[in-house]
Amino acid sequence: MNEQLEAKLKTLPRSPGVYFHKDASGEVIYVGKAAVLKNRVRQYFQNSRDKDIKTQALVAEIADTDWIEVESEIDALFLESEMIKRYMPRYNILLRDDKSQTFVRIDMKSEWPTVSCTRNPADDGADYYGPFYNGYALKKALRYLRKVFPYYTREPKLGHSRLDEDLGLSPKREDGSDMYKAGLRKLASYIKGNRVQLANEIERDMKTAAGLHEFERAAQLRNKLRHMRELQRRVMFGDREFLDISKDKALRDIATLFKLDALPARIEGYDVSHMGGTNVVASMVVFTNGVSDRAEYRKFKARLQQNDDYTNMYETLLRRFSPKNVQSWGMPNLVLIDGGKGQLEVAIKALEEREITCPIISIAKREEEIIIHRMRSHIDVSYLDELARNLSEDVVVTSSGEFYIVNLHPGQRNASSHSKNLRASSKTYQYIDIVKLFQRIRDESHRFAVSYHTVLKRQKQTESVLEDVPGIGPATRKKLMKVFGSVRGIKEAERAQIIEVIGEAKAEQLLKYI
Repeated sequence: MNEQLEAKLKTLPRSPGVYFHKDASGEVIYVGKAAVLKNRVRQYFQNSRDKDIKTQALVAEIADTDWIEVESEIDALFLESEMIKRYMPRYNILLRDDKSQTFVRIDMKSEWPTVSCTRNPADDGADYYGPFYNGYALKKALRYLRKVFPYYTREPKLGHSRLDEDLGLSPKREDGSDMYKAGLRKLASYIKGNRVQLANEIERDMKTAAGLHEFERAAQLRNKLRHMRELQRRVMFGDREFLDISKDKALRDIATLFKLDALPARIEGYDVSHMGGTNVVASMVVFTNGVSDRAEYRKFKARLQQNDDYTNMYETLLRRFSPKNVQSWGMPNLVLIDGGKGQLEVAIKALEEREITCPIISIAKREEEIIIHRMRSHIDVSYLDELARNLSEDVVVTSSGEFYIVNLHPGQRNASSHSKNLRASSKTYQYIDIVKLFQRIRDESHRFAVSYHTVLKRQKQTESVLEDVPGIGPATRKKLMKVFGSVRGIKEAERAQIIEVIGEAKAEQLLKYI
């Protein structure tokens, strides 16, 4: 351990937080969380502690350590999860198991919604929150939250035990579905990070109930408040960032580099996915305070199916910034397009037709170069001009017609398009955090677009067989798929089973074809 790091470790706070171990080049090689930063981080450098081989290798490479303080252990795990996805540290990847992340699923469209955990989000109309890395801690947290916001784990039916209702873990059916859904919305709000606001609301309602001499209700609210505080002390889970936005270096650097009036609290990323002009879709992902905000994601199905990325991107931005959607979804502080000069130019054209003035840039694949239009990106390029004149070693700014091409990692090359990381470098770059954040947004928009395209492609493959059967309309196809799951399931079903679902006449017609 060098003297500079040794002195730095003496300033570690006793608060919860996330720490970043870096190597000599400044690359983040490990991200971790801590209930008490001072105790956890110093443990790495204590010779008396037994360390496994991987930890010894990690410690040998640590040249510097940074950290971010947060309010609670819950916040620390929320932030750790997102920072691992942003920086993809190699030691986190080596030490992480091969399981996919966990999501919380709430099917609010059902009469009696259920709350569950899943590793495979489906395009089924339900709300998904996550992803969360620590599935065990997430489920433990949900068990505590159930005392505060009672919910069902399976749809209630006549004859089911009502023990959970008596224990206060499930809502009382007599109170009605609307009241239950209102409680679920509060649960979702808690998961998304509005803990303080919810606690204040419960405390206010408790005092109001006491003032109205509704002491039984006041006692119930008091118990909910206690459970919430107990949860904050004992359980950690999450994927969201609950901290002062100014603590995120990437956001500060973006505001400095592009001379933005304020930190980009909401960044939207866009990508298009299709296969030869079929099942054309586009994605809009949202990063709030530098962290993925899945509740704000949107997907678009192209109205005109064609193999033209420029036209598809133009249509997407034109629809996104329609007056109706601007009113419903709000405005971003920065728009990030996945693509080169062509995609950026058509996106700018769409914004101009909507009379929207919003900073808009693109990030080109492979070399992760940022593309900015000199006049129409609504970016103050004076700082970039200064960097170009001074021949900065951290930033290479070149001109290409009406565009600036900005390389924030000169000499450091990418492995492939949509790569998760840049190849290692012996040099520390001043604005590498911006690249990491833009990579994360670009990769997430690509993933979301491809996942939607895959869903539509599978639906088309399934529907094409049934659509050719005379007399089998959309309602009948939906009923068959709900019962049997797939065309293969229908083929393997007994004749009597199919008749029971759609009737004898339609079953005979269907069986002739399959």
